[in-house]
Amino acid sequence: MDTDKILYEVRDQIAWITLNRPESLNAVNREMVEAIVGYCKQANDDRDVQIVIFKANGERAFSVGGDVKDRARANAAASGTQAQSPLVLRQARYSSTPGTPAPAIAAINKITIALVNGYVVGTGLLMSLACDIRVAAEGARLGLSEVRLGFIPASGGTQRMARLVGIPKALEICLSGELYDAQECHRIGLVNHVVPYDQLIPAGEKMAASFLKGAPLALRYIKEAIYKGSELSLDQGLRLESDLASMVLNTEDAKEGPKAFVEKRSPAWKGR
Repeated sequence: MDTDKILYEVRDQIAWITLNRPESLNAVNREMVEAIVGYCKQANDDRDVQIVIFKANGERAFSVGGDVKDRARANAAASGTQAQSPLVLRQARYSSTPGTPAPAIAAINKITIALVNGYVVGTGLLMSLACDIRVAAEGARLGLSEVRLGFIPASGGTQRMARLVGIPKALEICLSGELYDAQECHRIGLVNHVVPYDQLIPAGEKMAASFLKGAPLALRYIKEAIYKGSELSLDQGLRLESDLASMVLNTEDAKEGPKAFVEKRSPAWKGR
């Protein structure tokens, strides 16, 4: 994780992961993927971190996607090797460094927020889709352009997009490779909020502060209940919710919350 292209900082229970390659519109190369994956694990393991926010330096782009030049070099290096079967290639893909950090972002059990601006394309949007909340700056343009490069938007692109905006709109976005403005993305439910660019960081801080008023374990299990429950029938989801609620009711924080309310003070959450 020794790279200045990805910055990591923890402040007030918030881990900030910043794409820092503005001269290349934050195109994500393999070195950056490795760094982001490492920082995701670090934030997830840090008991002092409750919120993880992804942002980017530079006004022109959150990220224009994967570094196409980096991919072309890798393809050229592999072109001289003996051809392998699709099965072997697939197995290698799952055992090597992922092409995007999206799976590592999705695996974080803390609350994740993406603050996006400018171009949010390909891997940039895949990273955002893997987050729980997305806030876009006015003028941002979002899209999955993989089809125009001969790829499909994997790492959750087709699956998370369909769950967020519905199948017909997801098909349009993924098949066209077109970019959509922030207001349209807000209208279809792809982003939660649209704010002026100079308010993007404050908006993320305000949202994080609102979430941090809740108990850490309650935050975590609410996230689990919603994500896992959405894949179940209503009856199964209600059982999952009941099981998680019972677990939370037995925590120290579940006793601290009502006590603090009666004593008219802010609760002192312990995360246990």
